[in-house]
Amino acid sequence: ARDRVRGRVGEDERIEEEQAEAGWFGLTDHYWLTAIVPDQGERYSAYFDSRTEDAVTDYRAAYRGQWREAAAGQTVEYTQRLFAGAKRLDLLRDYQSALSIPRFDDAIDWGNFWFLTRPFFALLHFLSQFAGNFGLGILLTTIVVKIVLFPLVYQSFKAMAKMRALQPKMKDLQERYAADKQRQQQEILKLYQTEKINPVAGCLPILLQIPVFYALYKTLTVTIEMRHAPFYGWINDLSARDPTSLFNLFGLLPYDVPAFLLIGAWPILYGISMWALQALSPPPTDQIQAQIFRLLPLLFTVLFAAFPAGLVIYWTWSNALSILQQYVIMRRQGVETQLDTFLRKRFGGGAKAAE
Repeated sequence: ARDRVRGRVGEDERIEEEQAEAGWFGLTDHYWLTAIVPDQGERYSAYFDSRTEDAVTDYRAAYRGQWREAAAGQTVEYTQRLFAGAKRLDLLRDYQSALSIPRFDDAIDWGNFWFLTRPFFALLHFLSQFAGNFGLGILLTTIVVKIVLFPLVYQSFKAMAKMRALQPKMKDLQERYAADKQRQQQEILKLYQTEKINPVAGCLPILLQIPVFYALYKTLTVTIEMRHAPFYGWINDLSARDPTSLFNLFGLLPYDVPAFLLIGAWPILYGISMWALQALSPPPTDQIQAQIFRLLPLLFTVLFAAFPAGLVIYWTWSNALSILQQYVIMRRQGVETQLDTFLRKRFGGGAKAAE
């Protein structure tokens, strides 16, 4: 019966359950749950329905148990329990353990990739309690993720450093075989083979971040522990978007802006970090692709403006750590980055990579 709780019931609709034994059923939304827990040894048939009257829809969950006849002078005892409250993981697990309610903590919508979301939430929750703040917990979790993935990311960044060192040779091949694109691609592939470089290796850090991104997004949006969790400064709710906006100078001008113009300070910091990370990466050889890549920080700034602030803080901090990692690795490989070029032009040297 537990699995059917999560289904949607439309207006004036009834869903009859097959008979079941043990388990629980009820109605739930984003953060709250009302559940009935019948006697775990009783067979019952649960059903859900909805009725609409005067434009108001009521939803109901109920069940029919098996009546047991009592002989003269005897009594029959039925036990059922009702839970109504917030879906806090520790609370649900306490009831699950104390009353032997199977999978009661699945009332929280962990998503199809629960095997990622659950351990990520456990790590984040532990580090948040250790730090005393969920925002600091996100920063510490990012560091742990970086440490775990560092061996793979290190090899990827080394490949990206070698790719950047090959840019002059690749540009020479493009100019030499500009009229013969097929020969040009062949020569570039031959160059990769000679230098023992896998051009796809640079995508590895992004691919590794995708499951972490999903797990943190689900954690921020479905767990009530993150609801109204504050961070330092202007972030009062890590599960909501950054409330500031560039278009009123982050609150300095006395007027509100429409929701679609709420591009806050943290999304802008994220865009800057993405641009800086791109500056360390080898640019695409195709000019059209290079132009698209230059627009990505702006596009992602607008996209991330609608995401929960905790997710934007995680990604910005992750980019900052990646910039530090990649810069150190490239300097150790003797590769000059765009940042080195910028600093040398601005301050007259001192940032040139070792020969």
